[in-house]
Amino acid sequence: MLKFEFSIRTRNGQQIDSLLIGGRDQAEAERKLNQMYRYCEILRSEVQQVAALPSDVGSVEEILSLISK
Repeated sequence: MLKFEFSIRTRNGQQIDSLLIGGRDQAEAERKLNQMYRYCEILRSEVQQVAALPSDVGSVEEILSLISK
């Protein structure tokens, strides 16, 4: 899941910067944004990089050793 950072202006004129919303793509993130802030104006949007989990962790022992560190 990607995260998108938005700067918006609400319908009553308040500006909100650095609003992070997760979604599969930008259209889904904008849909979620419009559910929370109806009739807002999107001033800026950009994709934020999300750190991926290591995919080579295979055993329970390895996971427990990562947690215990």
